[in-house]
Amino acid sequence: MIFKKYARMQPLYFLITTAGTDTNSICYETHLKAKDILEGRKKDATFYPVIYGADEQDDWTDPKVWKKANPSLGITVGIDKVVTACESAKQNPAEENSFRQLRLNQWVKQSVRWMPMDKWDKCAFVVNEDDLEGRICYGGLDLSSTTDITAFVLVFPPLDEDDKYYILPYFWIPEENVDVRVRRDHVPYDVWEKQGKLLTTEGNVVHYGYIEQFIDKLNERFNIREIAYDRWGAVQMVQNLEGMGFTVVPFGQDFKDMNPPTKELMKLTLEQKIAHGGHPVLRWMMDNIFIKTDPAGNIKPDKEKSTEKIDGAVATIMALDRALKD
Repeated sequence: MIFKKYARMQPLYFLITTAGTDTNSICYETHLKAKDILEGRKKDATFYPVIYGADEQDDWTDPKVWKKANPSLGITVGIDKVVTACESAKQNPAEENSFRQLRLNQWVKQSVRWMPMDKWDKCAFVVNEDDLEGRICYGGLDLSSTTDITAFVLVFPPLDEDDKYYILPYFWIPEENVDVRVRRDHVPYDVWEKQGKLLTTEGNVVHYGYIEQFIDKLNERFNIREIAYDRWGAVQMVQNLEGMGFTVVPFGQDFKDMNPPTKELMKLTLEQKIAHGGHPVLRWMMDNIFIKTDPAGNIKPDKEKSTEKIDGAVATIMALDRALKD
C-alpha cells in the first residue's frame, strides 16, 4: 500500500493498492470501508473511494471483466499480455490466484490446491531404472519424524532437447504401523507396500541407517551428484551421508529457494517434459499440495494447509532445483 502525506491545513492522503490475500489486514479493512461507502452502507465525506476490480461472481476469463479492473486496457496495459497470462492461469490454479489478484484486483485465498492432476497424469511415461543406470542425477531428501513417511527422490536431467526429466521416488514408513495408518488415515499404504511402491523398515520407527545404506546402494547404480535436504531434523543423516562421500546441500523452505523450482515443475508438467511412471505414492502427494503465495507472486508448498502428506513432492522440487542447475 502506497501512503503519501503533504503538510497543509487540510492534508490529503492517497492510498493506492491492489487486492491482497490477508483478510485480517488493515488493507482489507480499508477495502471493506470503501465498498461500504460505494454501496451506500456508510457515509464519510472525508473518504473518497474508487475501486476498479472484478466482482466475486464475475467470470475471470471474460475480457469484458478485465476492462472493469483495467480501465486503460489496451492503452497502458497491453491486451496481449493479459490474454497470455489468462491462458496460462487456466492451466495452473496457482497462476489463477495471481491473475485474479494482480490483474483483476480480487481478494483471493493465500493457499490454493496446486497441481492439475489431469496434467500430471499425462506425464506418466515409463521410467525404467535399468535404462537410467550410470546417468547423472540429483537427490531430494525430506526426512520425517521417525514414525512418519520419509521421502527420497532422484531427478535425472535430460540428455538432449527431446529427452525428459525422469523422476525416481522412494518412500519409507515403519513396518509395524502400516495397518494402523491404513485404518486411521484411510490411505492404501498396505496396497502400495505390496506393489513395492512404499518401503518399510523393521519396527515402529523409521531407521535412518537403513535409508542411508539404501541411498549408498543407489549410488552404485546411478551417478548421484548432489543431495538437497530440508534442514529440519537432518543433521545426523547429513553428517553420515557426507562421511559416505555424498555432496549434500541444505535447501531452504522459504519463498526465495522454493519459488523457482516449484514454478519450473509446473511448467515442465504442462509441457510433458517430465516422466514419473505414474508412481501412486508420489501422485497422491502431488494431489495433496496446497501452494502459498506471497505479495510478489512467489510460491511454495504450504505444509500447514496441505493436511495430507506432501514429503515426496517437496523432495521432488528440491531435487529438480539441483538438476536444473546441472
